[in-house]
Amino acid sequence: MSYGVSVALQSAIYQALLADAGVSALVGTAVYDEVPGGVIPATYVTLGPEVAVDQSDKTGVGAAHRVTVSVVSDVSGFATAKGVAVAISDALHNADLTLVRGTLVALRFERAVASREEAANLRRIDLRFGARVEDGI
Repeated sequence: MSYGVSVALQSAIYQALLADAGVSALVGTAVYDEVPGGVIPATYVTLGPEVAVDQSDKTGVGAAHRVTVSVVSDVSGFATAKGVAVAISDALHNADLTLVRGTLVALRFERAVASREEAANLRRIDLRFGARVEDGI
């Protein structure tokens, strides 16, 4: 197994979300690896947890990554957050992303979980994508 493609995959997903017209129309550049301090937008996107498992075989080194992208919003109701989640799903599902290391074989939407964080009056949607990568090392 190689975890070597992880940074390249995260970077490609981040760049794809920033470059997507649908996502940027809804959140601008509010796509974060880590939410910055200070004033944050009412609705933003964060790159979240990742799980990687070995998918190597006799032909090469590879991994399956489960990547979470989250939408967080303090706007009442779920409509705003769901609109952003739809744009993210459209941008990433079956996307043909170029990685600086390795090759993306497939990127697919797997599931979404919408929840309320009552104490902070936030809406949150966690989208999980499955990525199959090959590492050319």
